[in-house]
Amino acid sequence: MKSKLLLSFVLAPALFACTRSAKQEVQTTEKIYPEPQYTLTTEQTHNKFSNTIEPVLTVSSGAIIEAFTEEATDGQLALNSTTEDVANVSFEPIHPITGPVFVEGAQPGDVIAVTLHKIEAGEWGWTGIFPGFGYLADEFTKPYLKTFAIDKNSPTIDFNDKIKLPLKPFPGVMGVAPATDSLLSTIPPRANGGNMDDPHLVEGTTVYFPVFVEGGLFSIGDTHATQGLGEVSGTAIEAPMRIIYEIEVIKGKKYLAEPQYETADYYAVTGFAPSIDGATKKAISYMVDYLEAEHNLSREEAYVLCSLAGDLHIAEVVDVPNMLVTMHMSKEVLGVK
Repeated sequence: MKSKLLLSFVLAPALFACTRSAKQEVQTTEKIYPEPQYTLTTEQTHNKFSNTIEPVLTVSSGAIIEAFTEEATDGQLALNSTTEDVANVSFEPIHPITGPVFVEGAQPGDVIAVTLHKIEAGEWGWTGIFPGFGYLADEFTKPYLKTFAIDKNSPTIDFNDKIKLPLKPFPGVMGVAPATDSLLSTIPPRANGGNMDDPHLVEGTTVYFPVFVEGGLFSIGDTHATQGLGEVSGTAIEAPMRIIYEIEVIKGKKYLAEPQYETADYYAVTGFAPSIDGATKKAISYMVDYLEAEHNLSREEAYVLCSLAGDLHIAEVVDVPNMLVTMHMSKEVLGVK
């Protein structure tokens, strides 16, 4: 008995130290997000792109903004909605986007960088079929709606009792104002960004937008809890969210004609066009431009490298009249990781 007591006294400090070390390790791996300097609510939204829409906030370059977003129908659907409710959804309020934000110092020809620090899904979401919309619209002619309860602390969403979907929230629409006073629909992607519906634009990604008007006038919304590449039925799991992002003005990237983005692992370009062929050609050309400008390659070297290491992705095919194709280039290949 004495030997057991003696052994426990000897081992206790070591066990305590191990436990304390493990707790410290958990604490050090917990992600720390920047504190927002400004907050935008779901009351501060619009659903068109135009240089005539007045900013709801003016900030300096480097500002940290917390933005709350509504789901795509702007509150027309709810967790208890049914397929019968689809017929009553008006497309007029579709894609409420939070903003615009005027960034001091941003001028046409500059680039606005938006870093997505935190993307927190709301408590519910929906997906569905709207007749006349979607890549197989001729086949799927009847409305359909499925809603989901979302636990933001769970890594998955239950599609049914067997199938689980990864919770990978991202904004479907991000963009700056185009140089027009026309009120443009948010449905297609354009050079200013817009409805890119690219599921790679998750937390930790920095997205670059060419600036067309003073201040940039950046907006964000149409948030998705998860989505496959292509978004073929026309909807993701559409859900309200809370986003913390950083916005910064960058000078000297004249080659950037359409949105581009990067993560810790790769750099990516986007290309939009009415066809996959046209969007693909633009994406390849933009990656050549990037490699030539940022990595000192000849145009021929850059083109060949795109063939050897560039990965093409179809981001979306349903946001008529434009489709979006992206190309990713590994930073490990580029020697910058």
